[in-house]
Amino acid sequence: MQVSLNGAITDDASISALSAASLYGKGVFTTLAIRDGEPFLWDRHWKRLTANAAKLSIDVSKHPELSTHSALLDLVSASELTSGRARLTFLDESIGPIWQGPGKRGTLLLMIVAEVRLKIDHLNLGSSSLVLHSRSPLAGIKSCNYLEHLMAIEAARELGFDEAIRLNENGHVSSACMANLFWEKDGKLFTPSPSTGCLPGTTREFVLENLECEEVESGIEVLGSADRIFLTSAGLGVLAAAEFNGRKLDTSDHPLLNLIPN
Repeated sequence: MQVSLNGAITDDASISALSAASLYGKGVFTTLAIRDGEPFLWDRHWKRLTANAAKLSIDVSKHPELSTHSALLDLVSASELTSGRARLTFLDESIGPIWQGPGKRGTLLLMIVAEVRLKIDHLNLGSSSLVLHSRSPLAGIKSCNYLEHLMAIEAARELGFDEAIRLNENGHVSSACMANLFWEKDGKLFTPSPSTGCLPGTTREFVLENLECEEVESGIEVLGSADRIFLTSAGLGVLAAAEFNGRKLDTSDHPLLNLIPN
């Protein structure tokens, strides 16, 4: 795995033990697909990444878009990847008032690239018992404070599922643990509204701009009667679920499956 820190490829990428990033997970990130040696949907990822940084008061002014894009291309080239994935992370180096120590306010840019994730041939979905809080200040932000997502997917895998569907505090379907969610019923496509607390993923937004789809607030019962269920993310692309809570689903060809190039 190749690593870049502040635009320079390195074997030694580290952050201060007293930084807000290290102590509190104060940072934001995005994961992009690499296709034909280029970051897929770069403009969308950059826009969301910098908007999320602004919401958490993370200063990214020393990492302009053009130089960041160029540094990522250098990293992809050095890794000899034509197809894979990349993660860009802005980490807040500032020292907080609770743990005093040497340091100065600043933001690290960490980039890593790797091969594509292994595809799941038979995606088995379940229901998560971990509630997603739509009114959390981190709702809709792809922050480095990702432990809740990891807890949810680890719990799902302990039950024998590949992924699980999470509900918000109002009982509305929001997302999968690590992906956005779509479903089809009687030929109509649906996805949870941002008001449910789901992360507005770049792949999700691309789907909404290219296919007719309704954003809704719905209970888990809609998935119990859905004809198809899909998960989307930059790392996964688009996957059709084969089962949901033991019920078989249609996984045959669909426009959504052909929308994102493999």
